[in-house]
Amino acid sequence: MSVRIRLKRIGAHKAPFYRVVVSDSRSPRDGRFIEEIGVYNPVAQPVQVQIDEEKALKWLQNGAQASDTVRNLLSTAGVMKKFHESKLQK
Repeated sequence: MSVRIRLKRIGAHKAPFYRVVVSDSRSPRDGRFIEEIGVYNPVAQPVQVQIDEEKALKWLQNGAQASDTVRNLLSTAGVMKKFHESKLQK
């Protein structure tokens, strides 16, 4: 099973709001997911990004692949830096 960290849209028409979720890569975008690890609100000023670092690191270390957009959000939150540093220490 291939696990992805990606966005799940829950916002209204022309008012996007996303949850950052861990899901099977075969499930649809807004379908079943394994765990919710954060939220992303691109409409708010400034943009709101809240990610549970511990959960995100756990999934990345277990082999989950982040989508391009989520990888950028994780980098902004500093999670990707911690993930790469933990890989180098091993």
